[in-house]
Amino acid sequence: MKYMLLIYTPPVDENTGSEAEQEAAMGEWFEFTQRIVESGEMVAGDPLHGIETASTVMVRDGETTVTDGPFAETKEVLGGYYIVDVDSLERAQELGAQLPSARYGHTEVRPLMELPPQG
Repeated sequence: MKYMLLIYTPPVDENTGSEAEQEAAMGEWFEFTQRIVESGEMVAGDPLHGIETASTVMVRDGETTVTDGPFAETKEVLGGYYIVDVDSLERAQELGAQLPSARYGHTEVRPLMELPPQG
């Protein structure tokens, strides 16, 4: 079954650490990604640009409204995702706990819906 691991972290600012600390953190992400690629569990995954690049689109009564930024202000922001193909929810949760950001943010684990083919 496929699961999405949604990565939520505090917003990044200029106090995120030294360049060496940031490089070490990236190394952890690369190691995690390599492990799930090698295990065959990786389907997809990407980091997201910061919330300052986000826009929100809503349609109400046929009228489209576009605003800058995310819809809701929160203490944590969606920073990226992985889609994994694993045998159980427990394995998806285990992978979510292995994400480096789980130590200072949180990981939301959600199953993907499998839709029947159309046509």
